Amino acid sequence: MKVTPTELPDVLLIEPRLFADQRGFFFESYNRRALSDAGLEAEFVQDNHSRSMRGVLRGLHYQIEHAQGKLVRVISGEVFDVAVDIRRSSPTFGRWTSMALSAQNKRMLWIPAGFAHGFLVVSDIAEFLYKTTDYWYSEFERTLLWSDPALGIAWPLAGSPTVAPKDEAGRPLALADVYP
Repeated sequence: MKVTPTELPDVLLIEPRLFADQRGFFFESYNRRALSDAGLEAEFVQDNHSRSMRGVLRGLHYQIEHAQGKLVRVISGEVFDVAVDIRRSSPTFGRWTSMALSAQNKRMLWIPAGFAHGFLVVSDIAEFLYKTTDYWYSEFERTLLWSDPALGIAWPLAGSPTVAPKDEAGRPLALADVYP
């Protein structure tokens, strides 16, 4: 596995070693020892799987208590994946990074606790998998407004995305509950 910091050094791009031939391909989508050797120490407790259509935007989600680290990847289609640093004490507070994740490129992204996360589906359909370091607690779930002009996220949109009511009602960074 190749692990590379993004422009937000705590968010890591993970590129698995791919073995491909005429039969298809094989790769390790998770190897605790390899990730630990690369400095990523995480214990995962939950796996999640979503399926969404083109133009669906999910996020920007986080839990203010029981913060979750997430290891994310796409197994079908393609998404524009975004992580926003919402740790007030961080030198990169309020900055975001993005990555194209797809079934074709097989890239994964490590988004540590302290970041809001979301994605936009840019293919006809996308299936998205992610491991989390803590369980989901609805009472602690928060949503950062995906369209907050203060963030200036350059979503690759032609028109308006399809969002859930909770995502439409997200709070701008200036009013959001954030981490110390």
